[in-house]
Amino acid sequence: MSQIEPFRGLRPAPGLAADVAAPPYDVLSSAEARARAAGKPNSFLHISKAEIDLPVDTNPYSPEVYAKSAENFHRLIAEGILIRDRAPCYYAYRLTMGEHVQTGIVAAASVADYNSNRIRKHEFTRPDKEDDRVRQIEALSAQTGPVLLAYPDSEAADELIASATGKAPVAEASFDGVGHTIWLIDDATMIAALSAAFDAMPGLYIADGHHRSAAAARVAAARPGCESAGHFLAVIFPAHQMRIMDYNRVVRDLNGLAPDAFLARVGEHFAVIPPVDRVHPEKPGVVGMYLAGRWYRLEIDPALVPTSDPVRRMDVSLLSEQLLEPVLGISDLRRDKRIDFVGGIRGLGELERRVDSGEMAVAFALHATQMSDLMAVADSGEVMPPKSTWFEPKLADGLVSHILD
Repeated sequence: MSQIEPFRGLRPAPGLAADVAAPPYDVLSSAEARARAAGKPNSFLHISKAEIDLPVDTNPYSPEVYAKSAENFHRLIAEGILIRDRAPCYYAYRLTMGEHVQTGIVAAASVADYNSNRIRKHEFTRPDKEDDRVRQIEALSAQTGPVLLAYPDSEAADELIASATGKAPVAEASFDGVGHTIWLIDDATMIAALSAAFDAMPGLYIADGHHRSAAAARVAAARPGCESAGHFLAVIFPAHQMRIMDYNRVVRDLNGLAPDAFLARVGEHFAVIPPVDRVHPEKPGVVGMYLAGRWYRLEIDPALVPTSDPVRRMDVSLLSEQLLEPVLGISDLRRDKRIDFVGGIRGLGELERRVDSGEMAVAFALHATQMSDLMAVADSGEVMPPKSTWFEPKLADGLVSHILD
C-alpha cells in the first residue's frame, strides 16, 4: 500500500475560499472563535468550533456540539459553498508568511503506515483529546483538520509539487499574516509520479496533529469495511522548508528561593552571564532567562550534554533535567500548574510581560528545536518532551476536507 493516495477532496466553491478558511480548531478559544465568525455564516469555525452557535455556557465536548457541527457542515455542502471533486486528486498547498514560503501536497495518508510507524510519531497523546477528534470525525463522517507531515529530502517530490503551482490556483485565502494557496493536481501522469515519489521515501514524520492521526486510526479500526477510513487527511511539506519556532517556558514561583539563592543554584549547571539586552538564543546550549526585570544568558556545561541520546541532548530536555526539576521542583510538564508555555510567535516581550506583571516569577527563552532533532527522535522510536515544537505558519481548516464514504 502506498504511503499516500489521491482523494476526492471537499473544498470551497470558486471564489469562496476566503469566506470559508479558518484558523485550526485548537488555536482559538470558544470566545475568540465566536468573535472571529460573527457575521460570517460560511466560516469553517461553525464546523470546527460549533459551540459558537450554541449558548455561551455550552460544554464544547457535549453531544449537542458535534451534532451542530454536522448540521453546519451539511448546510455548507447543500448550499454549494463546499463542493467535492469528481475524481481523486492531489492538491498543492503553499503557505506564505512574510518572506517565508513552504509548498507541499494535500493527500490521504495511510493509516496502516501510521500504525506500523512508517509515518513516524514523536509525541504522546491524551485520551480526552483523541476522543474529541474521534467524535468529530464520526459526526461528520469526514476528516476536516489536516495532520501536518514532513517528508525527507526528495528532489523528485519537490520538483513535481513545484510544477503543479504553475497554473491558476483553485483557492486563496489570507488571515493572521499568512497566505494560503491551493492548486488542483488532477493529471493522471502527475498523480502517479507523486505517488511513486512518496512511496520511495523510507517514511514520513508527523510534525503537528498527533491527536488527529491517532483519532483517524481509531475510526479506521471501527470501520474495517470503509476504504476511505484507512487514510487520514494530511498536508505534507519538505522538511527543509518547514519552520519551527522556539517554545518557551514561564514559571509561577522560585520554589521558595530568593532570587540570589535561585541564581546560585542555576549556576551549578549553567554559566550565568548578565547580558546587555534581551537574550534570544542563537544556538543550542544557550538559554535566555528573565528574572526580576533582568535578562541573563545561560550556557549549559557541555559535559552535561548526552550527545548520543536524541531526546536528552535537546535544550528542552536539558532545561528540565538541569534546572526545572532539581531547582524549581517541576518534574511533570504536562500536569504541573506552576509552569506555562509561550509560543515563539509571541516574542520575548510576552515573556517580559508575564514576569513583570507578577503572574510569573521567571521566564526561559529557548533555541528552537530543529527538524533534524524531531526526525532523529522519531527515527529512534522515542518521544519528545511536551511543548517542544511550535510550527509557524499554521495550516487553515476548511480548504480541503476528506470525506469517509
